[in-house]
Amino acid sequence: MIIVAGHIVVDPSARESYLAGCADVVEEARLAPGCLEFSVAADLIDPSRVVVFERWDSPAAVERFRGSGPDSDTTVSVVSASVAEYAVAEVRSLT
Repeated sequence: MIIVAGHIVVDPSARESYLAGCADVVEEARLAPGCLEFSVAADLIDPSRVVVFERWDSPAAVERFRGSGPDSDTTVSVVSASVAEYAVAEVRSLT
């Protein structure tokens, strides 16, 4: 399993527009083969922070989506980003 997680910093006045621009990407990702979870959401405390969380069943699934996912103009609003990809060796359910 692959997890992509982190945050993006945007101008607070542009955050709502940025998130609205991400809706198509989220919809496409959730329909992509191998996507287990895909979320882009506003941070509850910091008005400039957008949280990113993705789960994929394999590295190949991530690469297929990154190569064919929709283009987006949302990167114009990004001030900085700290997002990383993690290869998960073991999963333990908490539910």
